[in-house]
Order: sequence, then C-alpha cells, then structure tokens
Amino acid sequence: MSGIATTLRHRRERDQGIGTNSQAVKYLNQDYEALRQSCFETGHLFQDETFPALPSSLGFNELGPASYKIRGVSWKRPTELTSDPEFIVAGATRTDICQGALGDCWLLAAIASLTLNEEVLARVVPHGQSFKDGEYAGIFHFQFWQFGEWVDVVIDDRLPVKDGELMFVHSAEGREFWSALLEKAYAKMNGCYEALSGGTTTEGFEDFTGGIAEVHDLSRPSPHLFHIIQKALHRGSLMGCSIDITSSADSEAVTHQKLVKGHAYSVTGAAEVDYRGDKEKLIRIRNPWGQVEWTGAWSDDSMQWRYIGDEDREHLSHRSEDGEFWMSFSDFLRHYSRLEICNLTPDALSDDNISKWALSKFEGSWRRGSTAGGCRNYPNTFWTNPQFVIKLEEEDDDPEDGEAGCSFVVGLIQKNRRRMRKMGEDMHTVGFAIYEVPDEFSGQRSVHLNRNFFLRHASAARSETFINLREVCSRFCLPPGEYLIVPSTFEPHKNGDFCVRVFSEKQADFQELDDPIESRVEKIEIDEDDVDDRFRGLFGKLAGEDCEICAFELQKILNKVVTKRSDIQTSGFSIATCRNMVNLLDKDGSGKLGLVEFKVLWTKIEKYLNIYRQKDVDNSGTMSSTEMRTAVEEAGFSLNNPLHQVLVARYSEPDLTIDFDNFVGCLVRLETMFSESSESSESHSPHKPHSSRRPRKLYKPESFRTRGHLHEDSSSSKC
Repeated sequence: MSGIATTLRHRRERDQGIGTNSQAVKYLNQDYEALRQSCFETGHLFQDETFPALPSSLGFNELGPASYKIRGVSWKRPTELTSDPEFIVAGATRTDICQGALGDCWLLAAIASLTLNEEVLARVVPHGQSFKDGEYAGIFHFQFWQFGEWVDVVIDDRLPVKDGELMFVHSAEGREFWSALLEKAYAKMNGCYEALSGGTTTEGFEDFTGGIAEVHDLSRPSPHLFHIIQKALHRGSLMGCSIDITSSADSEAVTHQKLVKGHAYSVTGAAEVDYRGDKEKLIRIRNPWGQVEWTGAWSDDSMQWRYIGDEDREHLSHRSEDGEFWMSFSDFLRHYSRLEICNLTPDALSDDNISKWALSKFEGSWRRGSTAGGCRNYPNTFWTNPQFVIKLEEEDDDPEDGEAGCSFVVGLIQKNRRRMRKMGEDMHTVGFAIYEVPDEFSGQRSVHLNRNFFLRHASAARSETFINLREVCSRFCLPPGEYLIVPSTFEPHKNGDFCVRVFSEKQADFQELDDPIESRVEKIEIDEDDVDDRFRGLFGKLAGEDCEICAFELQKILNKVVTKRSDIQTSGFSIATCRNMVNLLDKDGSGKLGLVEFKVLWTKIEKYLNIYRQKDVDNSGTMSSTEMRTAVEEAGFSLNNPLHQVLVARYSEPDLTIDFDNFVGCLVRLETMFSESSESSESHSPHKPHSSRRPRKLYKPESFRTRGHLHEDSSSSKC
C-alpha cells in the first residue's frame, strides 16, 4: 500500500505545483534556506548527517568500507584545500570538469554539455552560492529532475580527498569547486559515489533538464543528421557521443588517433566552412578528462586549418590541451558509434520563438504476481501490465519524413534502480509495445484490455529493444488515432516503479487505462421453503441443539469437507476467514448462521469451487496469481491494478499460488467490503429511514452445476 500512498501523495503535490521548476521538492525534507540561516545563527559550518563524511557515502563494493581504494581517504572542505576557493570562476565552462577516480564519464559529459546553456545551468546550479565571507556557511544546494519532478538536494562541502587531491571530479585550475559539489549532490541523491559508476550520458542529460533523450546509431545515420545536430545546438539541446567496445579489454582503450573507446564525450559545436573550394562539415567534441584529444584531420595542430578563411580560423581554431577538439563530420561518423540528443521540455525553454514539444507523463508500477506481466513472449501474463492510452488527433505541421502523421517520442524510465545497487539490485531489462485501439474500444478509459485482445492484435510499433538501461526511448510517426502503450519488464514478476513520458509535436490526451472498482455480485435469494429436506437434515446434524452454526463450528465443517478432496489444495480455513463468512451473512447480529443463512453460504462456496476449478487450467489444485485475477472477475468483481496488487500480497503464497481457502477468504472479504460500502451510502441518504437492527432478507436459490457441489454426509465428500 505504501506505493499507492506515494503515488497519491505525488499527485497531490503536483496539483499544488510542488516538483515543478519553480517549486522543487525538498529532498529528504531539507530546507536549504532554513539550514543555511541556522548555520549563520549558531556560527557553525553545516554538517549533513543524511550524507555523512563516512565510507558508507563513498560506496559499497570497490569503494566499500573494506576496499583498499579508500585507505587514507579524508574529507576536507574547499577552504582547507586552498586559500582562495571559488564556487564559479568567470562563469561555468566545460574546462571546469575533469574526471577523477570514478567511472562516471557519462555524467561529466552531460555536465560539460550543461555549461553550454546558461538557462538550464542556472536551474541545476542555483545562483547566490559562494565562499565569500558573510555568504559561506559550508552548505550548498543543487536541483535535479527525478522521474517527473524537480528535487532540491542539500549538501555540506566536505569532499573526499586522497594524497592531498580530490578523489573525484575537479576543475583544471584547482580552486573552482562547483563541479565537485554538483557531483556530490548527485551522488547523495543516488545513495553514494560508487552508484554513479557506469551509465549513459542520456541519464545525466535528463536529470539536468527534465528532457527526453534520443539515441542515433551512427552506423545508420539519418541523411539529415548534421542539420539535426545544428538545430539541436541552436535549441539548447544537450548532446553526447561514444565509441562502442568489443571486449572488456577495450574499455577506455586509446586508439592511435587518441580517441577513447567506451568513453562518454560531449558534442559542443557544429560548423560548416569553405575548404579548398568545397563545403566541409565540422563537429566539435570534448573529452571530460580535460586531455587526450583527437590527432587526425582538423585536430588542434592539423594542416587543414591553413586552408580556410581567416575569419573561420580565428573563430573556430584553438590550440590547447583542454580535451576539446574539432573533427570532420565524416570522420565523426566513421569513428563514433552513437550520438545522444536530449530534447528539452517546454518549461526549460523561455524563448517563445523556438518550437517546443507537448509533454504528457504518467507514473506506474510493476508488482510481482499482479501487474508485472513480462513482455509479449509471455502471453498469459503480458496483458496484466499497466496500460496507457494516448489520443493523437492533429498531424504534424511539417513532418520531417515527408509523410502525413503524428510524430511523438515515448520514454520509459525505471525509477530508483541506481539507488538500489547498495541492496544488490540493478536495472531491469525493460521496453514497451504500442497497439492501435480498435473502434469498438475507442473512447473507453475504464476497461483494462485482456489477454484475448493481445492474442488477436499485432502491435503497431514498439521500442527498438528491451535493454537494462534506466530509460528506453524511441521516436515514432503514426496516423492520427488512439494508441495503447504497454510498458513491461522482459521477464514477468519483476517488481519496479516507472514513469512513462510522451513528447508529441501536437498536444495529446494521455492517461492510464484501468478497470473501475465495482461489484456485480447478485444477491442469492432463498427462503425456508426453498431448502430441501436432505439439506435440512444435514444442517440439523451439523448445527446441534441451538440450530445455529458459529464460526468455530463452521471451521470444523469446512475443513472436514475440503481435506477429503484431492482436486484442490488447501491449508485449511482459518478462524478469521470463518468469522468473515459469518459476519457477511449474519443479518440479526447473533454471530451465528441459521438454516437459510447457511444454505446461502453453502451455495456461495459451491460457486467459488466451480470458478476455482475452472481457472485452475493445469489441474494443479491451486491458482496462479494471473488466474486469480480472472477468477475474481468471474466471481463478479471489477478491481483496478492497485487492488489486484493488494490481493496478491495478502492472499498468495511466496510462489504466487493461491489455495482454495485463501481464494474463498478473498472473495468473502471483497463482498463484505462492497456490502459495507453500499450500506454506508444508503445510511447517509436523506431518503432512507435509519434502523438500529438490519431486517432479515429472503433468498432465492441460485442455479449451479451438480458437478461442483460440496456436500456432507456420513461417508464422503465429493463432486
């Protein structure tokens, strides 16, 4: 239930504007301004107990408390490392970011690109922070986008130091600390520094902008890719590139032309120059190490610069070992494997002249046994995954591919997996499928499509692959209409939380598809004349002298019956379940069941048995959690995904099977809840008279198959 409560809290906060650019969520409820003011009043520098200067903040494995790599590490403030520390010197630039002893080049490449857009940088690195007297209190803060909302992360400025040098990110000139402090805040949000080891530049791009990132395979580039890059740079998009490795030995291996394999670079510029009578496309790239540069054509000291105009040469050429270099676009495509472009959200762009995406997003969860159905390879469970419908009504004004249609980008992000590395968890393998909604389902928002739909319909589109990255993202162009997006893990029964986002050229309607919560269970109407003599005789033997059956007697009766059956598994009915049965049908408040009430209960149990055996398709004697979902519907209950999650958590075994007694207990509990809800509604109606005693109702027999009967006699219990 905590996941449901968290989702509801997030929705309330969004309604209040919390989590937006202008009103970030206070991470761990730490208020930067209040904490800073307290430091001024007490005269003490801030010490962050939520991310202490201890080995636990460094890591859990290679940087764990027992690792030799952290021997001799101390934590020092910038004021202890240099006599004149600065937060930012002459503006934040790409050369402020040099990688340390941590495999987070992906993050640093994203930070380097961040410095190219002052507006975006100012959101992540808020103004007004410094080491000046009267302003410095040992406390800093940064803002990051996390799965649909902006969070404000507070840190102290104690940084890990070894052999007198910062262990991790540092500036080239040594007295500038904004990048090191930014890395610490990001490490805090993800649990520790080591949690940042390994990743993709797109992850950093998105957490700094709230944008959505696309990946271009440079072995199959779009013919318009150079124009796309220029356009993206003009719009302030963040970009990164990398060279794939073919083996672990290739990781960070340097080629003979000084390019690093398996390493994240930033794309920082693109230009077209006149070169020997032809147009030459150039691209500027930066290595976050701050050194090791391309030595081929158009590198810093190459001869090509001699054959372009003086103005272009003065504007573009520079000669310094700062990690940044130019290369021809053709060499870029030949040597690099992929390009990542992060498209910014509408609120990240203040320039109204720039074309902006329309953004839709929704949060969801996969829960083992209820909403974690796996991919389409698992047709018996795939349909149980959360489902989202998007309505695309307007075609693009000017589709780039020349075809009429609606362009949109879908991103599926799995939440908080990096933080869970400390607990031995890592990224799930995730993806999504898109289906066109047929006319007969069009406009419906409260019908979760079932197994039959997916068996009969092929997908209209899907993510290119299922992959164990934080986000899977793909661009599509489809005709106007309604489409169903089904996100999933590759294998079923994987717990996780996720966020689905859709960036569309035009505004689109986007919402979750789920069943309504309602009961269609019909009352069983029986009176005493409908009870046959055989059942009367059976009741007389079971009820004893008082002619009524209490919860303890009911428990003995049911357990005696079900233990004789070989076609169902059961651990026996608990006294709590039997009390619930009595309470459901006890209309006079006696705490016992009379003849008619017991007959109604017996009829219900026979019906439950029929459903149970029908849904137990493999004749195992138990039901799977997926079969349970269809059985609950067959019994007359329509439930949404959160309620299915609750049922599985309460009534299934560790292997996700449900035995007969738990199945009956579940249905009785559901009927009781709906009954109480209905009576509560009626009691509050001004047209209904109140009564302290509920009237006894008459019941009528419900038809059932003879084969499903449960009955008790002196010799046996059988169907």
